[in-house]
Amino acid sequence: MSALAELASLPRSSFPYVERQATRWNDNDVYGHVNNVVHYMLFDTTVNAWLIREGGLDIHRDPVIGLCIESGCVYHAALEYPAPIDVALRVGHLGRSSVEYQLALFAPGAECPAANGRFVHVFVARQDRRPTPIPDRLRASLERLTV
Repeated sequence: MSALAELASLPRSSFPYVERQATRWNDNDVYGHVNNVVHYMLFDTTVNAWLIREGGLDIHRDPVIGLCIESGCVYHAALEYPAPIDVALRVGHLGRSSVEYQLALFAPGAECPAANGRFVHVFVARQDRRPTPIPDRLRASLERLTV
C-alpha cells in the first residue's frame, strides 16, 4: 500500500489545519465532478497560503523560495460544484531544506477524505536555486503542523 493510500484512513481530526475553499463553476468537468487538476490547485493554494500567512513568506522578495519537487494524489470519492471543499494540511516530514506536506480534501462535514495528496517543497536560494536551510520563521510555522 502506498503512503498516500495509507492517509485515506486518517480522519479529519488527524490534520492540525483545515481551510475551507469555494469551488467554482469551471472546476467541474464534463462528468459532473471536480476535475483532478483542481485537487492539485487546492493543495498548492493551501500550502502557499499557510507559508505566506503563518510563516511570513514574501513570495516576491524573500531570498528563499519553495520549489515543488514531488506531488501526488489518490482519489476516493467525487467532489462537485457548488459545494465548498475543506482542505486539511499537516507536515509528515520536516528536513533541513525540505518539507513533506500531507493533505486531504473533505466534503463539508465528512470525516473520510475524498482525496489525499502529498506535496514536497525544497527550499532554495532565489538567486541560484541551490538548496538552503528553511528560514527560522518558516520552520516555526511548519513545526506547528508536524505530526
